[in-house]
Amino acid sequence: MTTTDSSLDARGASSFEVTGGRGRRDRPAAKREGGMTFTHHLVLGLWALLVILPLIWTVYTSFKTSAEIQTDPFGPPAQMQWNNYSRAWTEARIGEYFLNTIIVVGSALIIVMLLGAMCAYVLARFPFPGNRFIYFSMIAGLTFPVFLAVVPLFFVLNNMGLLDGRLGLVGLILSYVAFALPFTVFFLHAFFSGLPEEISEAAAIDGAGDFRTFFQIMLPMAKPGLASVAIFNFLGLWNQFLLPLVLNRERSNHVLAQGLVNLQAQQGYRVDWGGMFASVVITVIPVLVVYVIFQRQLQGGVGPSTDK
Repeated sequence: MTTTDSSLDARGASSFEVTGGRGRRDRPAAKREGGMTFTHHLVLGLWALLVILPLIWTVYTSFKTSAEIQTDPFGPPAQMQWNNYSRAWTEARIGEYFLNTIIVVGSALIIVMLLGAMCAYVLARFPFPGNRFIYFSMIAGLTFPVFLAVVPLFFVLNNMGLLDGRLGLVGLILSYVAFALPFTVFFLHAFFSGLPEEISEAAAIDGAGDFRTFFQIMLPMAKPGLASVAIFNFLGLWNQFLLPLVLNRERSNHVLAQGLVNLQAQQGYRVDWGGMFASVVITVIPVLVVYVIFQRQLQGGVGPSTDK
């Protein structure tokens, strides 16, 4: 064997020993990483069971009679009681409350997303005197508890005549918009701040005005952020109870949260647990549908999109 071959073999043996030594040293770290992964999966699995099992129980309980619910609350229904849903929709007026909720939440969501996106875009892209003051005033609105504002808000809307008749829904919509706007501006401000400045400059060179640049270029680029904040706002507004309780006095204007509370209070006088569970399922279904449809947008909404 030549001297060159001997030196190559020596270098190969040395690199093998080093690699082997590094591999042995990396094994404890790999074991720790595998243990942490197993722990994470175990915790997430337990958390998923805590969320899913009550939901499954609520769904199959909605097909049971009131007697079955009281005598065997965790057992399966002997026969599917589909009429629970028809009673909940008509006799418990869940259909009417559902329509009111769609009107209030849908209108408030459209208004708050439009105003919030425009406000966040201006505060993020256009420096002017008072810019930071307005932004931090919006942030301060997040720290203001809702229950501190309901009494003065009640008198303001009452003096404006927005608590009587169907105008009560208008007052409720405006209240929803006011309380959801600070979070929307705070959330979208980071997205518009992170968008490339060169894109808006190129649009200006091509002759696009501020409105066209915003609606046709910048707004589509912030689509992940818009989808994420829309889901958060939808969940918060759909489950809102304190504002409707104080501001929504007309029974014909009640939303689902108020309807469920009234239905639960009636169980002490007229027992219909099957209809109540069916009402709960009807209330939960839109939330699940929205989340399932937009879950990828929610997961991807951690930064601005610059695909286009």
